[in-house]
Amino acid sequence: MYLIIVYDIKVERVNKVKGFLRTHLHWIQNSVFEGEVTKSELEKIKAGLNDIINKNEDSVIIYTFRSQKAFKRKVLGIEKAPIDGIL
Repeated sequence: MYLIIVYDIKVERVNKVKGFLRTHLHWIQNSVFEGEVTKSELEKIKAGLNDIINKNEDSVIIYTFRSQKAFKRKVLGIEKAPIDGIL
């Protein structure tokens, strides 16, 4: 499945969340990650984020799609972190 994760995290946890997500997904721009994962990887990501965030102060939104082809992606302006060439 394909994920897009966006978050609004208190500054003291941002680097921890970003570092964790970089081990699983592609960084697209500030507070946005995306990539292809299995169901078990999704569960690991959710568990890891639950261990890091404060549910009373932070917000994480996970969008799931059957595949990357299930949606269209259009970038206006510069693309900060293109993922086309990533294997």
